[in-house]
Amino acid sequence: MKKLTDILKNTPVREVCGDTAAAIGGLVYDSRAVKPGDCFFAVPGTQSDGHDYIPMAVEKGAAAIVCERMPADAAEGVAYVLVGDSAGAMANMAAAFYDYPSRELKLVGITGTNGKTTTATLLYDLVRAMGYKAGLISTVVYKIDGREVEATHTTPDSIRLNAMMREMADAGCAYCFMECSSHAIVQERTRGLDFAGGIFSNITHDHLDYHKTFAEYIRAKKLFFDGLPKGAFALTNADDRNGRVMVQNTAAAVSAYSLRAMADFRCKIVEMHLDGMLLRIDGQELWVGLLGRFNAYNLLAVYGAAALLGLDRGEVLRVLSMLHAVSGRFEKIRAANGTTAIVDYAHTPDALENVIQTIEEIRTPSQQLIVVCGCGGDRDRTKRPEMAAIAVKYATTAVFTSDNPRHESPEAILDDMVAGLEPGARYLRIADRAEAIRTAVMLSRPGDIILVAGKGHETYQIVGDVKHPFDDREEIKKRFALLN
Repeated sequence: MKKLTDILKNTPVREVCGDTAAAIGGLVYDSRAVKPGDCFFAVPGTQSDGHDYIPMAVEKGAAAIVCERMPADAAEGVAYVLVGDSAGAMANMAAAFYDYPSRELKLVGITGTNGKTTTATLLYDLVRAMGYKAGLISTVVYKIDGREVEATHTTPDSIRLNAMMREMADAGCAYCFMECSSHAIVQERTRGLDFAGGIFSNITHDHLDYHKTFAEYIRAKKLFFDGLPKGAFALTNADDRNGRVMVQNTAAAVSAYSLRAMADFRCKIVEMHLDGMLLRIDGQELWVGLLGRFNAYNLLAVYGAAALLGLDRGEVLRVLSMLHAVSGRFEKIRAANGTTAIVDYAHTPDALENVIQTIEEIRTPSQQLIVVCGCGGDRDRTKRPEMAAIAVKYATTAVFTSDNPRHESPEAILDDMVAGLEPGARYLRIADRAEAIRTAVMLSRPGDIILVAGKGHETYQIVGDVKHPFDDREEIKKRFALLN
């Protein structure tokens, strides 16, 4: 239990009504989870407004309410804290409530459109292989040293973030690597955290359903680097045209990495095969089990960040050569007849093209490429025809299918995808994802390559508000077994 006055430190407050010495048992922003003695944050959202649930929170025993508007009827015995920004106040107060755990960690944030999960996970695997305890906050999973926690968001809310980091610090973790999504940055979930460094991967069109314009999406990413402190590092991709824009106003020490230009950290792809590639980093050659130009960028970002964190460069290169691909990121499944399926999370036009171009670099003229992909419902509709055009451009046959339709009709999503395709384009549309994968396997010949893109590590299909069990990898294995 902590006094309200103690957790209000560094939080701009307009007015306080009630007992600021009240003992607070926990911090909550979901009224359904309020317990007696909790502090409830009324946060305005895109779907609902937390201010509408203040009466419920009070009824359930909240000791304090943090809000942007005072309710008409203030309850006796409850402290009301009026602030200009509930989400920002929640982040500041969460950091104070958990005794600023990020200060006890070397916290590195990774932001960008593609590559966040791989970069964060490889950094986590790297330092653990080098003998350090570490935490991970990613799209796929959260980890507190070796213990896994189910991931709910790419970047969780500020209360859960600080609670997990407190567990990390108490477990003796020296590092924490976390993905910083554009939503989380704008919604101030990362406010109040002390970052040792930040990494920018790249930026392409995504999440325009939320940010509305590409300029706003760029601004959201840039806000993260604008907030880095003077003692931190900002590592940016010099080959991305917005790489320098990201760090132009940061107080952190700026470094850059590149595959094409002069930079602090450089890499060259020497050879590429289906089982991996030979890289030259800082003049040293190493074989890595990951594949693709995009993974060369990810590995170079990992190397640069490790160097900026003070880790031995030679040892870092040695360990990099031992790391494996992240779950659902260019994950390969082989059939007995030599057919290879690649499962990847690529769900943006740029990511899909990167993965396909990598396959194009290694496949032979005799190998067919069959691409299975779709687009999620209730998300950016502008990328649907772009992804369809990319699949048709490269694939021997493209199979368009369902990918988390949510509240949209799968057939309507497929209509959007194929709307701009030229007459005669080689594609099939099969809304049922299991049937689409089955068809792709049936169309394949021994030695062909099948790319199943969009869901990667996910083990579910979201229809409406319900998650139905579905795993691309398991479906592929089942179909491959029938080939024997």
